[in-house]
Amino acid sequence: MAFESVRLLAVISVALCLIPAGAHFFELANKMSLSTADYMTTQKIYAGWSFFGVAIIAAIIFTLMHTLMVRAQRAAFFLSLTALLCLGATQGIFTYPMNVATNNWTISPQDFEAARQQWEYSHAVNAVLTFVALVTITLSTLTSKREN
Repeated sequence: MAFESVRLLAVISVALCLIPAGAHFFELANKMSLSTADYMTTQKIYAGWSFFGVAIIAAIIFTLMHTLMVRAQRAAFFLSLTALLCLGATQGIFTYPMNVATNNWTISPQDFEAARQQWEYSHAVNAVLTFVALVTITLSTLTSKREN
C-alpha cells in the first residue's frame, strides 16, 4: 500500500507543479507584447502563487522516494531519476532573484526588456522541464513493479 501511495502522490504532485508552469508557458507570447505598464499590471495576478511551493517540495520528496523504491528496477529507476533531475533543474532556474530585484514585480527593473525576457523564458524552460518530469514519473510508475 505504501508503494502505491508514493507512486500516486509522486504523479499528482508533479502534475500540480505543471499548473503554474503551464500557465506561464502559454501566456508567454501575449505577455511579451505588452507595454511596460500593462506588463507590470499583469504581474500582479501572481500574488499568492507562492502556495505552489508546497507542490514542488512534495513533488521532489515523493519523486525521490519513488526513485529510491524502484532503484532495483533499471527502467523505472532511470525514468524516475530523470523526473527528479528535471524537478531539481526547475529549481536551478527558478526566478526568485528577479522577484527580489523587482519586489515581486511591484517595481519596474532598470533594464525592463532584459528582465522580462529572463523572467518569461526561464518560466518557459521550467514548464518544459516540468512536463518532462510528469511524463517520466508517469512512465516510471507504469513500468515499476511492486516489491513484495
